[in-house]
Amino acid sequence: MIRKVAVIGGSAGSIKVVKGILEKVAVSANSAVMICLHRLQTDTSSGLKDVLQYSTTTPVVEPQDREAIQGGHIYLAPANYHLVVEPDLCFTLSSSPLVQYSRPSIDVLFLSASEVFQEDMVGILLTGANKDGAFGMKAIRASGGITIVQEPSECFIDTMPRAAMHVTAIDHVLTSEGIGNWLNSYFKETKP
Repeated sequence: MIRKVAVIGGSAGSIKVVKGILEKVAVSANSAVMICLHRLQTDTSSGLKDVLQYSTTTPVVEPQDREAIQGGHIYLAPANYHLVVEPDLCFTLSSSPLVQYSRPSIDVLFLSASEVFQEDMVGILLTGANKDGAFGMKAIRASGGITIVQEPSECFIDTMPRAAMHVTAIDHVLTSEGIGNWLNSYFKETKP
């Protein structure tokens, strides 16, 4: 049974930040991480997945349509598909229109995850150049989840975290190192 979920979104400059976070985090068997990073729609290789896998011993997976969500895994939104969390604890992949000029969209992942996991989740928004993820963070907060943004002064481009701070209350504003430490503690608190 999945007890805690972290959803992470980012764009420009975020790959290095995500790698640093994953290096610090041990994902427990009853927790999962879901990541949506803006990427080229034509990037159908497993290159980004492989880059992230080098940072962690936890399996990094680009899920297939209708794949069940399993604890102890990190899921990466595939290129050119929105990653949607369904109430039956599986993913669907959607090729519906771009959201905030992006597919995959951070908002799509965050909104769908907030409906399913509610207070058992944390949303983390990193560096990026548009407002994708801001309304997803608002939904996470409204459903009882925890919200974290990367410290804007540390961001390569601070538009994403500032947009989220503009539309909803943010529980923690942390450096990338602080996010990794916080998230590791969050998963350690997960009861078996």
